[in-house]
Amino acid sequence: MATGDDYRIDRRAVRRNNRRHASEAASFDTVAREVAARMEERLDYIRLSPRRILDLGCGTGADRERLQARYRDADVVGVDSCAAMLASGRRHGLLGRLLGRRTPASAADALALPFRPASFGMVWSNLMLQCLDDPAPAFAEMHRVLEVDGMVMFSSLGPDSLKELRRAFPERSVHRFMDMHDVGDALVRAGFGDPVMDMQMLTVTYADADTLFADLRGGGHANARADRPRGLLGTGAWQSRLTGLEQGRHDGVLPFTLELVFGHAWKLPPRTDEHGRSVVQFHPSRP
Repeated sequence: MATGDDYRIDRRAVRRNNRRHASEAASFDTVAREVAARMEERLDYIRLSPRRILDLGCGTGADRERLQARYRDADVVGVDSCAAMLASGRRHGLLGRLLGRRTPASAADALALPFRPASFGMVWSNLMLQCLDDPAPAFAEMHRVLEVDGMVMFSSLGPDSLKELRRAFPERSVHRFMDMHDVGDALVRAGFGDPVMDMQMLTVTYADADTLFADLRGGGHANARADRPRGLLGTGAWQSRLTGLEQGRHDGVLPFTLELVFGHAWKLPPRTDEHGRSVVQFHPSRP
């Protein structure tokens, strides 16, 4: 498991960034929409008919509407740590109303979900885990609120994400992201079974660095490392970093890499009861 100051996240800064840009977040979620589409493709190969679905880290609610359209008979519930994001989604979300189904959402901490055990048949989490120091506590909460035989499906960012930005800027100015195998290990330690992990690379291009930074800020993804520099770079240092970025320009655009990590796993029947005794299942023999 990757640990250390490189991976520590200032969660107050994350919430502050999200709150500051909540009203415009829906205009800067192109990557999240693409990742959601790739996640949904994986659902085509999974037999699951959940009655209740939790969209964890739902933001403005685009994924809730996607899930409601796919699972029309399910109740889709959203949770996000930023109340302003939820409010923005309520102002702009029309599809749920057109479908005639409510998709309620509440502001809550992913590490302390306000739901009873076994409340959901599916937990969906799109690009939320990289905002945490360690995914294990969040996985533990997902496991708690899932029914037996329920599924978690999630996406996150891997260590090659924004490597171009990391090369040009001081190390502490850019987030570090956990390796896919470390995320999978945390999933298993939380009690999930039959995990499936995979990774895809996505290249996003920008006309200039200003557009990139506006995209990061608008999506609430400004630097929230706990050890980030608090002061501003001087003009000379800033221009030097921009020159470093420009060295990566190709065919007239600046390419930036995103390593997309996808995973899903199941909550299996318990092997012990609440008293720690082993659970042994007997099945009648076939005649």
